[in-house]
Amino acid sequence: MTMSARLKTYLDENKVHYTLMSHSPAYTAQAAAATLHVPGKELAKTVVVTTGDQTALAVLPASFHVNLKKFGELLGKPARLASEQEFINLFPDCELGAMPPFGQLYKLTVFADRSLEADEEIVFNAGTHRDAIRMNYADFKRLAAPRVADFAAKG
Repeated sequence: MTMSARLKTYLDENKVHYTLMSHSPAYTAQAAAATLHVPGKELAKTVVVTTGDQTALAVLPASFHVNLKKFGELLGKPARLASEQEFINLFPDCELGAMPPFGQLYKLTVFADRSLEADEEIVFNAGTHRDAIRMNYADFKRLAAPRVADFAAKG
């Protein structure tokens, strides 16, 4: 599998400059960052969070985790990480756990942690555990239209 066709079409239609990066298989964001020789704070992981009746994407640096209390405050309800079984069918064109941070492609709201704004570029999964995209954060923010907030915790 290569980059998600849905993602490629979306980026190309919006005339966004990006670089597709291939790497050896990595199943965690920190492992992908190491394989790509990218600092963990620059590799953005996409985490599926749910309140039971609402599902959203949390985009944050690989070296951080979602503070569920803060995230729940953003959603207005207690939040928890969704199980793989809960989101396995939400991303039909992606390998499980390798979804890109563009929720509108999957009818999901996107929240980006404010710490991602510190870097000019962002790197994220391209729908597989072997492919990643590097692009300007400003382009990501324009296309993904995330709600930017503070919800990530170090470690």
